[in-house]
Amino acid sequence: MKVGILKLSFPADTPPLSVIVALSLSSSPPVTIDSSAPASTVPTLVFSDGRKLSGTWVLLRYVGRLIPGFYGRDAFESSQIDEWVDYSPVFSCGSEFEKACSLVDNYLQSATFLVGHSLSIADLAIWSALLTGSGGPRWESLRKSNKYQNLVRWFNSILLEYAEPLNNVVATYTTTLVKIGSKGQDRVDASDNKGKPEVDLPGAAQVGKVRLRFAPEPSGYLHIGHAKAALLNKYFAERYHGEVIVRFDDTNPAKEKTEYVDNILKDIATLGIKYEKVTYTSDYFPDLMDMAEKLLREGKAYVDYTPKEQRKKEKWDGIESKCRNHSVQENLNLWMEMIAGTEDGLKCCVRGKFNMQDPNKAMRDPVYYRSIPMSHDRVKDKYKIYPTYDFACPFVDSVEGITHALRSSEYRDRNPQYYKVLEDMGMPRVEIYEFSRLNLVYTLLSKRKLEWFAEKFGGWDDPRLPTVQGMVRRGLKIEALIQFILEQGASKNLNLMEWDKLWSINKKMIDPVCPRHTAVVEERRVLLTLTNGPDEPFVRIIAKHKKFEGAGEKATNFTKSIWIEEADASVISVNEEVTLMDWGNAIVKEITKDEDGRVTALSGVLNLQG
Repeated sequence: MKVGILKLSFPADTPPLSVIVALSLSSSPPVTIDSSAPASTVPTLVFSDGRKLSGTWVLLRYVGRLIPGFYGRDAFESSQIDEWVDYSPVFSCGSEFEKACSLVDNYLQSATFLVGHSLSIADLAIWSALLTGSGGPRWESLRKSNKYQNLVRWFNSILLEYAEPLNNVVATYTTTLVKIGSKGQDRVDASDNKGKPEVDLPGAAQVGKVRLRFAPEPSGYLHIGHAKAALLNKYFAERYHGEVIVRFDDTNPAKEKTEYVDNILKDIATLGIKYEKVTYTSDYFPDLMDMAEKLLREGKAYVDYTPKEQRKKEKWDGIESKCRNHSVQENLNLWMEMIAGTEDGLKCCVRGKFNMQDPNKAMRDPVYYRSIPMSHDRVKDKYKIYPTYDFACPFVDSVEGITHALRSSEYRDRNPQYYKVLEDMGMPRVEIYEFSRLNLVYTLLSKRKLEWFAEKFGGWDDPRLPTVQGMVRRGLKIEALIQFILEQGASKNLNLMEWDKLWSINKKMIDPVCPRHTAVVEERRVLLTLTNGPDEPFVRIIAKHKKFEGAGEKATNFTKSIWIEEADASVISVNEEVTLMDWGNAIVKEITKDEDGRVTALSGVLNLQG
């Protein structure tokens, strides 16, 4: 029996905010919150088997281990997280509060998160500590003063990313109002709701009765195409108050790894998808074998030992296999050879007996089982044969009570096959709902090809890849991805999308709050010398974002020598007046070029009255 968290109990005046926040971000089933514990007790998790864990930091670490990536990706990151969790109580010491703020602010000067490249319980511990007890009002005052710019930026970015659950938790368990109330945030909220479609799920007449599944193959990390399928499942589950199951279609041991399972769960959590449970097709291998044998006995399937290439040609030409009319006993004997993994058995496969003259080639005796003498990541060396997706998917969908199976339009020709398999099995019907596959210009979404690039680039989370982790590292807000996908809806029309649209939505969300910085590419820079510029450089403190104070401030140097981009320098003419941002105008008096005609230096004078 699977053991789950039954209840979190704590005294009403000392809620373990970090634990509650972590639970709210978890994809696990909801946990009962009991704030009626006696004042002297410590926070406690009660499990369904009666066991208990106590203590805020013990509970936070436990919940962190339940959420992929929240307790680090390796032992070193986990140890770094422990350091921050152990440090977080310092914020509750009145005299040490601002010293702690200063320390974290300095650390975040060159970091987005406290550990690694994604949110962890280290962030949750410090984030919650800022709002706990007397620190709450004090922190709100410091936020408005912009004294700790990096800390404010980090705090706000987490709040923006997980606005709904965090605001709900804070409103319930603290007296602090942490919603970002700037005009910039108002614009973000407005754009987030714009254009979200109302898409209907056919046959979903009863609210609360819809049961969906997201069934990735653990042969790579999730990419933007998978994200569309996952988010549509999430959308329909929420709209019809139904539920989503995450099922790993682990029917091909040659491709699957535990690493992929762990990171797919991490990506699902990043996408904000709440699921009822995680299952594996391999959980049903015994049942699938029993079903295959049942179909062999009923004459609805047969064992075929035709060579693979010949079998493909016969299928294409609509020619029946010479094995199609084997007796039941012959089929069962060969089936036993397959199970045993004998030399003869390895040459065989089980095929459904459909119609070899059907115009739809997916209906021409599809393969149900094939021999793969390889160790499986979960069941190890127990089996020598494995079911195909076409056989396993409808069976497991029906067994798990799935009401609607969302499939992309690339499976359209196989939808009749799906229903035929269920019919031959004598199992309850599952409705297929089809949506268009997400195609993007100049983008590969084949996991086999992405794996090649991941190996070249050093990981699936490289910002150049269209994986969920890669896009997040590149700067994509998950809210932008959700809006991009929901604006397309569950349309069945195939189209080729431009990346520009996604990044345009993303820009609308981050532009109102994102700090501004300036840089020049070193290899293509040109020096502009201001002959009447300041002899001694001076520094001004200016806003990182002119319309959003929460972005903080930055120190900007003003000097007579300024680097500008070669592209800008090449279009400037002698005696042309140009504007130097945050300073004023200057007039270019001389332009120096090399023998190839490329601008190498500029000289001019300040004209601040210009």
